[in-house]
This record gives sequence, structure tokens and C-alpha cells, in this order.
Amino acid sequence: MPASPSSSAQGAREALAVRLKHLREDAGLTGRELSARCGWHPAKTTRIQKGDAPPSDSDIRTWCAACDADDQADDLIATARAVDSMYLEWRRLHRTGMRKVQQDWNSLHEQTRVCRVYVSNVPPGFFQTPAFATALMNQITTFQGTPNDVSEAVAARIARSRFLYEGGHRYVVLMEESVLRYRTADPDAMRGQLRHLLAVMPLASVSLGIIPFTAQRTVWPLEAFYLHDDTTAVVETLTAEIKVTQSRELADYAKAFAGLAEMAVYGDAARPLIRAAIDTLE
Repeated sequence: MPASPSSSAQGAREALAVRLKHLREDAGLTGRELSARCGWHPAKTTRIQKGDAPPSDSDIRTWCAACDADDQADDLIATARAVDSMYLEWRRLHRTGMRKVQQDWNSLHEQTRVCRVYVSNVPPGFFQTPAFATALMNQITTFQGTPNDVSEAVAARIARSRFLYEGGHRYVVLMEESVLRYRTADPDAMRGQLRHLLAVMPLASVSLGIIPFTAQRTVWPLEAFYLHDDTTAVVETLTAEIKVTQSRELADYAKAFAGLAEMAVYGDAARPLIRAAIDTLE
């Protein structure tokens, strides 16, 4: 796992490294002695203990056996897998296509009661039309060079919109005005997408705010993020999906969302911005 820009992921990785180091120390072993028992170079032990290299399942079992602590292996492996899931490269997630990732997102949304979303690039998936989602996913697939299962992935993404109508879910969405103007899809698809935003705005489950170009900024434009209840923030970068679970970082994202919300316009003040974007496509 590459070094993460999220301190949640890096902090969890370092905590796992400390647990392994303490296991070695409790066994009364030096780094060289543990390396000899494990049958690998001492540099590998150093990298694992510093959190510079993620241990594999086999590495953890070997480490625990060397420390006469086989009973701790399963728990440590589970922890390592959880750490690994905090920072996942899109190419790794999409190595067999995009459909499964979309289905996993649907499962997360099903469990979420209140989802607060900020986007500065494209509308969130649960607001996307099939035509817009197809255009976007084709671009992503081409850029990443991953298998093309766009039609299946689009179907899975569009299925997420059912949560707008069922299950008592609540979506509070903030969108930069630039999202309305980017030509992410062809004019017909863009018109359909923008009209769809107008159609979902009145739903009881939806609060949609648009941050105008002219808004006086108190929070600068950020990367897209999704706050699922108060337990997880999912941040999307060019190369990876980052899951933030540290309470301090979650508080920062909630604070940023509150600041962005104060700059947004809603309802009758937001609709003209969407209609103006449609007019540019006529």
C-alpha cells in the first residue's frame, strides 16, 4: 500500500507496526533474532516495524510464530486487512472492471441514514443519469486502462438512486457551480443530467445546494467527499479512494461541509443557476 495522504490510513498502518514491534519485544527478541527465525533479511523487519512496508498474511503468521504468539495471528491479519482497505488505488479496485465497486458503494449507502456530499467535479453517482454515467465511466476506464464493463457498472450505479425514494435515507448535497458547467458528457447528455437535478430537488430525501462562482469563499474548493453518518468519510482523489475514520479528521470534514453549506444557495435561488447552465447547451 503506497503512502496515503490520509493520516487515518497512515496512522492505522503505523499502529499495526507498533503492535508487531511490541510482540517482538515481549518475546525478548532483537530485530536480527526475529529476522533469523523468520528466514528473511533484517531490513524487511525494519521496514515492517516502521510502517514502510505492509506485511502480508504470511508475514504476520511467520512473525507471530517466531514470537510464540500464534494465537494473535488472526487478529493481526484482520487488522492489516482493515488498514489496507483505508487506501485503495482505483486501478486495484477496478482491476476486473467497475461493476463490483459500484455494488459495494450501494451496500454502503444502504447502511447510511444521512449522507452529506460535497462535489467539485461531477454530480454524485446517485444523481447521475444513465447517459451521463456512461460518458463518465468510459472516460475513467480509458484513463485507467482497466477492463471495460461500463454498461454493467452504469446499471449498478443507477440502482443507487432508489435510496432517494425508499428506506428513510437523507442526502444533503453541496455542488460547486462549475459542476453544472463542465462538459463531462455531450450536450444532449448534459442537458438530461441538468434537468434531472431539477427533478430530484423537490424530493423530501434531498437537500441540494449550489455554491455560485460569485460566492465569497470561506472554504476553498476541495476534493469530492462523502460523509456517511458520523462514522466514515470517503474521499476521492485521482488515483485512490480514501476511507477516513479518525474522529479528528471526521470532525474536520464536518467542519468543512458546514462552511461550504453556508456559501451555497438552495431552492428558488439554486434553480436559476441550473437553468442557466442548460441554456448554454441550447
